[in-house]
Amino acid sequence: MTSLLFLIPIALFLGLLALAGFFWSLRNGQYEDMDGSATRFLHDDDRPLPAAPSAR
Repeated sequence: MTSLLFLIPIALFLGLLALAGFFWSLRNGQYEDMDGSATRFLHDDDRPLPAAPSAR
């Protein structure tokens, strides 16, 4: 029973910390472009690949 005296405040603190981190990410625009990163890798950059080192 005494372990609950430690675990409940720790759980509340971690929950508030996660909530603060979520609100920080909202304020800094982390969720502004949800589809951009999902489709960005599909587009070809039209840049040539670097030459492979020759094996001797």
